[in-house]
Amino acid sequence: MVKNIINISDRESRIINLVKAKFGMKNKNQALGMIIQSYAKNFLEPSLLTVEKAGRESATKLSDVDELKKRIRE
Repeated sequence: MVKNIINISDRESRIINLVKAKFGMKNKNQALGMIIQSYAKNFLEPSLLTVEKAGRESATKLSDVDELKKRIRE
């Protein structure tokens, strides 16, 4: 676990407290973790999935190690 000291505004602190209360969390760490996970799922993962899908579409399947060695030499 990584510990961080952060500076947040009073408004941001109140928002974290609201999330904490709404979901019955024990502390602000849990609320902040949930906020970060929600952000990652809704804003980061769609773009990461697009990149991952593009990589899979351009991937070439090889039948064995010898075929891989042959392609490396080319």
